[in-house]
Amino acid sequence: MFAVIKTGGKQYRVAPDALVTVGKIEAEAGSSLTLPVLMLGGESPKVGAPLVDGASVTLEVVKHTRGAKVIAFKKRRRQNSRRKIGHRQDFTVVRVTSIVGA
Repeated sequence: MFAVIKTGGKQYRVAPDALVTVGKIEAEAGSSLTLPVLMLGGESPKVGAPLVDGASVTLEVVKHTRGAKVIAFKKRRRQNSRRKIGHRQDFTVVRVTSIVGA
């Protein structure tokens, strides 16, 4: 069985006991949270409009981490103009503890 959840403007396909890296969630490491379900898959799939009634996914926050550095480099030729900026995105690693379907 799997579920499709939405957090941070993105959708993720999750399964029980899976580790998923999602956008930063404001929660302490070790705490748990519940998210609504957009779709349940498996033997008899259920698609919500927009959410599946009575279905939820419980997540446990494992840790907060940061992604790889992305370099934005701009150069204007013959202008002696260069600009280099680095960025690291914040992520949260969560473990799916349970998927409850209606």
